Amino acid sequence: MTTTHTLSVLVEDKPGVLARISGLFSRRGYNIQSLAVGPTEEEGISRMTICVTVDDFPLEQVTKQLNKLVHVIKIVELEPTTSVQRELVMMKIRADASVRSQVLEVTQMFRAKVVDVSPEAVTVEATGTEDKLNALRRMLEPYGIREVVQSGMVALSRGPRSIAAHHR
Repeated sequence: MTTTHTLSVLVEDKPGVLARISGLFSRRGYNIQSLAVGPTEEEGISRMTICVTVDDFPLEQVTKQLNKLVHVIKIVELEPTTSVQRELVMMKIRADASVRSQVLEVTQMFRAKVVDVSPEAVTVEATGTEDKLNALRRMLEPYGIREVVQSGMVALSRGPRSIAAHHR
């Protein structure tokens, strides 16, 4: 059985950390589905949100090995029910005058934003869960999607608790 896990990994913001962490996953045959890295509220600390697909064997071994890496501060697995998870997508849609109003209507239904307009195309951005973004994509496909870019997932646990570095 294949399962997907979301890891929130606090790391020191140092050169080579991303390569070491992604290398650890690939050497063990894990497929990283998405990876997002950015600064945290604490200077010099970055948060990596890693979505990894696993077949039949536990992720525990990899998290133990991640914890041994020098620049890894803390790892938490985020469950979908106890975290807020979002992705960003931008899509360039063929939308000349004949279908533009229909494309804009779909965009509004999904609370997406138009971020660029030209005589032949509309570029929209949307944030949400993978399911929401896939549904938006399906609704816009009939008009002709010219280009798509999608971020990796970012996620935080729900409620007041944090996994901040100073809680190490």
